[in-house]
Amino acid sequence: MAACAIRRGLLSTVSKYNRKQALRVLNVDYGSRHEPNRPRLPCSACTLFSIQQTRYLSSRNRPEGKVLETVGVFEAPKQHGKYETGQLFLHSVFGYRGIVLFPWHARLYDRDVTPPTSESKPEPPGAHGSKEVKGKTHTYYQVLIDTRDCPHISQRSQTEAVTFLANHDDSRALYAIPGLDYVSHEDILPYNSTDQIPIQHELFERFLMFNPSKVPPFVPRDTLRAWQEKNHPWLELSDVHRETTENIRVTVIPFYMGMREAQNSHVYWWRYCIRLENMGGEVVQLRERHWRIFSLSGTLETVRGRGVVGREPVLSKEQPAFQYSSHVSLQAPSGHMWGTFSCQRANGTMFDVAIPSFSLDSHGHRDGPYSFLF
Repeated sequence: MAACAIRRGLLSTVSKYNRKQALRVLNVDYGSRHEPNRPRLPCSACTLFSIQQTRYLSSRNRPEGKVLETVGVFEAPKQHGKYETGQLFLHSVFGYRGIVLFPWHARLYDRDVTPPTSESKPEPPGAHGSKEVKGKTHTYYQVLIDTRDCPHISQRSQTEAVTFLANHDDSRALYAIPGLDYVSHEDILPYNSTDQIPIQHELFERFLMFNPSKVPPFVPRDTLRAWQEKNHPWLELSDVHRETTENIRVTVIPFYMGMREAQNSHVYWWRYCIRLENMGGEVVQLRERHWRIFSLSGTLETVRGRGVVGREPVLSKEQPAFQYSSHVSLQAPSGHMWGTFSCQRANGTMFDVAIPSFSLDSHGHRDGPYSFLF
């Protein structure tokens, strides 16, 4: 529901909004009491008004059986600079409500930009035809997702959680924190709210407190600063890789998670987050994945499988994007991954979408397991 509203109505509205920089009222549809099988709280994006409509909902233009509640007012998106901790926003692609915890500065490698030869990075072994360019600094944000919106985005368009290693006797254990995401600067549609607890998430009140004298009025607690400092090795992103094939854009963000000892050897772990986005008008379904994984130890592994994370997502105008995370381990401190997604068009024809080559690098990070801190 989130992304369908975004592509059919929100993005056109947002583009007009960006040009006019007009303030808009953000509303949430709380569902109808006459529809018991309907989720009580759909995505907030599904009830955004078009720019030509009245700012406030009246009983005359309210859809029958719908209850709308104003939750905030849109602000003009920042063209320069960055958003501060405590900024409320609507995700422009997935439609969920969220709040910024803190920014990261990443190097964005965009293969869709043809680089001068001198700026090209060396290709990893076997990764022929890479179009990787010199990285440009780009701002991403660690954010909390409103748990009321999580069921709708996780069912349709996104698996949202951050995984990490922790101090534990079981060296294979992975832990997850649901409702965390990394958001690019251009994906943020900022808004403000007078609600002192505008986001429902178990970490919201642990990390943020309301201060009406500040802008934005939600300021970090000491626990947020301590959490960021303690856990930055597996939170911090450094590189973002992007490439488009036949209107399907793939964005990859790798994270080094740490090293574990297993059977008298060292095992290095990474998490990688992947977003697939349909930039065209043709319906496409992801059918298979094909990975090549090169380790500094000299091994080259090939992995094939159906879909991703047990799903074969359909990318369309109504549901244009899908995002998921997975993991990889090597018995070496660095390596590379690249590959393709096999996709199917509505007429049954198949084509391959390139997964941009990305580094698995442990350098610059301290080795060893990391603990979760509150």
